[in-house]
Amino acid sequence: MLTQNENRCPHSKKCGGCQLQNLEYNEQLGWKNRLCVKLLGRFAHVEPIIGMDDPYHYRNKVQAAFGTTRSGRIISGIYQSSTHNIVSVDSCMTEDSTADRIIVDIRKLLADFKMTTYNEVTGRGFLRHVLVKRGFATNEVMVVLVTGTPVFPAKNNFVKALLKKHPEITTVIQNVNDRYTSMLLGPNEKTLYGPGFITDILCGLKFRISAKSFYQINPVQTEVLYGKAMEFAELTGRETVIDAYCGIGTIGMIAAKTAGQVLGVEVNRDAVRDAIVNAKLNNMKNIRFVCADAGEFMVNMAAAGEKCDVLLMDPPRAGSDETFLSSAVTLSPRRIVYVSCNPETLARDLKYLTNHGYKVDKIQPVDMFPHTNHVETVCRLSLQ
Repeated sequence: MLTQNENRCPHSKKCGGCQLQNLEYNEQLGWKNRLCVKLLGRFAHVEPIIGMDDPYHYRNKVQAAFGTTRSGRIISGIYQSSTHNIVSVDSCMTEDSTADRIIVDIRKLLADFKMTTYNEVTGRGFLRHVLVKRGFATNEVMVVLVTGTPVFPAKNNFVKALLKKHPEITTVIQNVNDRYTSMLLGPNEKTLYGPGFITDILCGLKFRISAKSFYQINPVQTEVLYGKAMEFAELTGRETVIDAYCGIGTIGMIAAKTAGQVLGVEVNRDAVRDAIVNAKLNNMKNIRFVCADAGEFMVNMAAAGEKCDVLLMDPPRAGSDETFLSSAVTLSPRRIVYVSCNPETLARDLKYLTNHGYKVDKIQPVDMFPHTNHVETVCRLSLQ
């Protein structure tokens, strides 16, 4: 494997996406481990962080912004950190190589078809972004063309030319985003080729992924992370499990293989719809999903005298709020498995839970995003 210095990224100073670019990979792991010990070590022993054997091109989801320079040259790439200035990138160390090649060829096709890029200031122009998702296990590829207008001149010929260059593409979608917004995707989309979704396999289960579906970006380390979460949950086939912040049901469905029954709770209606489809795809009968606020739902469960043996929680970077944590304490599951993408908010939430009857048993950091300062951690808490 190449060392970090041998694989130095030429865009690192302009892009800002990989904050630990200046460190060798083993040094990055050491930095992340020390961060976790500093923030979480007072709760329990922090196990050494689990890194990747090959920490490059791990991102299965790649998005590129498109623009035109003052000289009229079409560029595509990454927004510079905290700006809307596009850093022109053809190949990224962390992104899937297939996706990068597709984006470069779309840029070339724009010139061939005399198509324009979208201008955020004037609100005019055609192509804003391209989003590519690839199933690493299935090799299915989705291309989403995010346009500033629903009018797509010569769309059939454009798609045909793209497929000729990249026959590995299995579906092409046009998403229309005509709003002045930092959001990538707009509300309306149309399938131009294929089924409008791809599938992938994770932890032995099949998942359907749409343009708007949340799906873990690094599937290799996701299997490691979720494997640890299941190890910490210690499921025997009899437990009632709640999967809070369940998203499209990934971790809950993995738990359902060894739990008695699983209830996934998620406030995003689109995600719940995907979760129900995914459960049917895998013929799972012992999991169901509810569209609701997880905190309110757990309070109502406790008031009705219902029990939960294991709570799985995987909140966003902001962590949980006190309302959710207090509802978890009220429901009082025997074990809580907390999957975190931010050790700072994790430390805050662990303080609350340990002040309300729980003890932290295990802490395992996992490097999901090499070369960045992000670190995932899975913790197990037991009711005292």
